[in-house]
Amino acid sequence: MSDRYAVIGNPIGHTKSPLIHGFFARETGQQMTYVAIEGPLEPADAFACTVRNFIAAGGKGMNITAPFKLEAFAIADERSERASLARAVNAMKFENGRILAENFDGVGLVRDIEVNLHQPMEDKRVLILGAGGAVRGALLPFIGARPAELVVANRHVDKAKALVEQVAAGSPLIACGYADLQSMGRFDLVVNATSASLTGQLPPVPSSVFSPNGTAYELAYGKGLTPFLRLARNTGVRGIADGVGMLVEQAAEAFVWWRGIRPQTRAIIDHLTVAFD
Repeated sequence: MSDRYAVIGNPIGHTKSPLIHGFFARETGQQMTYVAIEGPLEPADAFACTVRNFIAAGGKGMNITAPFKLEAFAIADERSERASLARAVNAMKFENGRILAENFDGVGLVRDIEVNLHQPMEDKRVLILGAGGAVRGALLPFIGARPAELVVANRHVDKAKALVEQVAAGSPLIACGYADLQSMGRFDLVVNATSASLTGQLPPVPSSVFSPNGTAYELAYGKGLTPFLRLARNTGVRGIADGVGMLVEQAAEAFVWWRGIRPQTRAIIDHLTVAFD
């Protein structure tokens, strides 16, 4: 019998996770099934009940997507340092009656940037736009990449400062508002981790932050040339990318955690990539 895995979210029809993990399973010869589950939003304990029912039916692990990442954090018996900092979970493993929780979003993002895009962050100036859950999950992996400077810019400066104060000890982290970026010069890597692109908006970032020889990375994926990427391209940035590589790489990290074998990612990234206009 195949081992059972799933992704849970609501809505879930858009998910690429079954396609990605199905590809990984075939490529590595793993006997496993992977399905999408649309988790109920009510009553309050509906998510926990759905997870426990999946475990009772023999489930081995789950990916978690919106809006359940906080609820997954709450029901976990054991959380990684990354998940604890983010206070959000995107992968769970079920062992010996316990729920183990991880957050691979930041690890997947760093791997996509450094391995797939060949842009190591060590000694570079890095700017992250936003201070929400995606940024919380990314900070420890980004710090681990040893940038010379890591700036978190947000519309609400106090939110960025609170996040930086939580993890800043011994790190190159700096918090600021968007207006402060006018005087901060160019960055080697600019990551848009805001939700602006989901609604076709542009975060109020000045074009002066982009370096022509640098990289602009849009966390949203499958949206084509978003306003953020268009601004970067119009500024002369040569390297632009969206989050499809992160999506696949964080899935690969979960796969390794579950199965103990690392799948190849290049072919599925190419398959899912939407060309920029």
